[in-house]
Amino acid sequence: MFYFENINKKKILRSDMIQNANAFFTTRESAINENEQLIINYLGVKKLIYPQQTHSGNIQIVEKNKFNYPNTDALILTIPEYAIFLNFADCTPIILYDTKQNIGAICHAGWRGSVKKIAPKTIQKMIEDFNTKPENVTALIGPAISSCCYNVGEEVFEKLKITVKNFNNLYKISDNNFFVDLKSINSQQIRELGVKNIDICPYCTSCDNNYFFSYRKENGTTNRHNAVLKLA
Repeated sequence: MFYFENINKKKILRSDMIQNANAFFTTRESAINENEQLIINYLGVKKLIYPQQTHSGNIQIVEKNKFNYPNTDALILTIPEYAIFLNFADCTPIILYDTKQNIGAICHAGWRGSVKKIAPKTIQKMIEDFNTKPENVTALIGPAISSCCYNVGEEVFEKLKITVKNFNNLYKISDNNFFVDLKSINSQQIRELGVKNIDICPYCTSCDNNYFFSYRKENGTTNRHNAVLKLA
């Protein structure tokens, strides 16, 4: 279950499904571009690492003393001294944590990343490189634009439709408009890989714009909230 807590009177969003690692989502109040030092102090790290996001399907593993990750939309973290974050404003943030191996990742899954199945591909890389077992992975699917507010064209709809075995209940059609649920699509994608422990955030970035930034609601805002991960 998701819940808010405060860091110096600034809200962050957590899930009770991850207790050991420090995994959370910032809000408008605590977004890293305005509160970087606050988050650094809270996590007890010297630097926050983030990639250059391009709506790709590219995944990289964080290396010691490497801080530049161009054209990357998922980072895998294995170093407890480091912390990572990615930026969001409607796209789906996904935090993955292997409770047995103490490694994790953050994925950026807008419709393009969802079509490229970036979340299950990240888990697959964790399986291949670090012997992760899907049943040991906990996934937090954070605040994103929900089906109530996210209409797409038929071409995007058809591309998303083939990313899961069962697309029922993951969309609705109203007046020839296609409304899709990216949070549930990503959840279904990783369930089909064997991940069972999934917490889906109920907040819509457009409806709950008082808490989170929304690219659509705010006419292309450049502000971003964040998904943050530091290992135990």
